[in-house]
Amino acid sequence: MKNLKSYIDQHKNRFLDELVELLKIPSISADVAYKNDVLKTADVIKIALEKAGCDKVEICETPGYPIVYGEKIINPKLPTILVYGHYDVQPADPLELWDSPPFEPIIKTTEIHPEGAIFARGACDDKGQMYMHVKAMEFMTSTNQLPCNVKFMIEGEEEVGSESLSWYVKRNQEKLANDIILISDTGMIANDIPSITTGLRGLSYVEVEVTGPNRDLHSGLYGGAVANPINILTKMIASLHDDNNHITIPGFYDNVENLSTDERAEMAKAPFSLDNYKKALDIEEVYGEKGYTTNERNSIRPTLDVNGIWGGYMGEGAKTVIASQAFAKISMRLVPNQKWEDITELFKNHFESIAPKSVTIKVTPHHGGEGYVTPIDTIAYQAANKAYTETFGVPAIPQRSGGSIPIVSLFEEELKSKTILMGFGLNSDAIHSPNEHFGIFNYLKGIETIPYFYKYFTEMSK
Repeated sequence: MKNLKSYIDQHKNRFLDELVELLKIPSISADVAYKNDVLKTADVIKIALEKAGCDKVEICETPGYPIVYGEKIINPKLPTILVYGHYDVQPADPLELWDSPPFEPIIKTTEIHPEGAIFARGACDDKGQMYMHVKAMEFMTSTNQLPCNVKFMIEGEEEVGSESLSWYVKRNQEKLANDIILISDTGMIANDIPSITTGLRGLSYVEVEVTGPNRDLHSGLYGGAVANPINILTKMIASLHDDNNHITIPGFYDNVENLSTDERAEMAKAPFSLDNYKKALDIEEVYGEKGYTTNERNSIRPTLDVNGIWGGYMGEGAKTVIASQAFAKISMRLVPNQKWEDITELFKNHFESIAPKSVTIKVTPHHGGEGYVTPIDTIAYQAANKAYTETFGVPAIPQRSGGSIPIVSLFEEELKSKTILMGFGLNSDAIHSPNEHFGIFNYLKGIETIPYFYKYFTEMSK
């Protein structure tokens, strides 16, 4: 790619300024109070794609938030790459744990990011990584080096389950036809150790509600005589794991893929420091399912975690009550072959079965998706590996991720397309957490690497 580095150097400040402006918009899809901000962000992405050189850009209405679609077809006989990303972000709570306001981006240096990092909600997940593709497109079109056709599909509901995306994809299969789907919503091992994500976990997300008496009760007059929903909920949740941190739901592991000793040995070759891992999280010991390493626990094994739990009085001071109700949100990360709808049903049946008769239980499924594994012998993987090698100077390491992108399996089912996951974030970037950030090195390196994927994929597809 001619003059790629010089183009990035020339426009570096503008690339950063544009991302900072995008990050200022609180496009929180989970909270209806931010609806106008989510819609505003879609408009900003539309304008950015037009300026990047797309010949056709439109905001596509859905039952939920719109999808921004763009394309540039230079020759129907050439390969077509479909770029997917999302413009919505997670809620920023708890706000008091942010060192700076989540929607007032700042750039500061860190030990891991000596060149600086942008701190803001959405910096890495996924506005920063999505916007790399827009700027890479700008370079290729403005220098007349776009080697193939490209389509963009940027949605606004990824953080709440992508329900409208499924609706849209099923109705636009011909429009979205492609040879490969390219996504940057994952990470890599380190800034000097690039990696390509070859596996994702699935997800089942539920909310549970435990109801006891018909009103909050005085804990002195009724304590010990009436079921306390909070006490019962915590006991029920605690029973979902045994002493080896193995999930106790009957049938939960029936379809779990068990990797061979050789495959686990290959995984173990990836650089990893347990001491650095604990230091970064400020913990004394790691925790998890017995018989597996930390990297295996967070990638090839299923999990069950409480994401939120509440009930009773949570205000300042004391109020002695037995709450009428208690609630929890629970997510289960799944591995390939575990069907999320089946796991949701298993959870529901089990959770209802272990409840005492003194309370009533309600389980509400929210959203979910299947796990995904992509082979490493495809043209797309080889092209991505060559691209990383070109810009990082070393080959990429295949790596399974613990995260979930449920729409990847949807794409394969509906569009019959494989996906390549070229992430540039780091595990330390605090996505979904306070002080989320994205390294300037990573942002610019993504813009530099992506055009090479286009180049090599086109060449290898002939």
